[in-house]
Amino acid sequence: MKTDTGHDERRHFSRIAFAGQAQLVTVDARVAVQVLDLSLKGALLLLPAQHTIEAGALCLLDLPLQPHDGRITMAAQIAHVHDHRAGLLCLGIDIESITHLRRMIELNLGDPSLAERDLKALAAPA
Repeated sequence: MKTDTGHDERRHFSRIAFAGQAQLVTVDARVAVQVLDLSLKGALLLLPAQHTIEAGALCLLDLPLQPHDGRITMAAQIAHVHDHRAGLLCLGIDIESITHLRRMIELNLGDPSLAERDLKALAAPA
């Protein structure tokens, strides 16, 4: 698949569309962001117009789920930034967060085997 930037795109993890508010925490700031999509390996965010962040920066994504449904917390690195959109590469995620995320993927894709495939790929040696 080709992206609009012309780079080859090889998705190994199922992504789900998501519309939710989250906090992106860096060493310099805590910024309210909009989550556009999620996977077990990262996320795509919409940044506020006045905020800039550099590719390569380390961060923490804090995504609260519906009231009393928990949250997804992901340690990440900014993989790319383009037009106020930032792609995150997941560097670490706790078991509670991965459980919530896996369940969301299962529900959105309608196929638990796809989420299972993603988990196996995530756990496989590089």
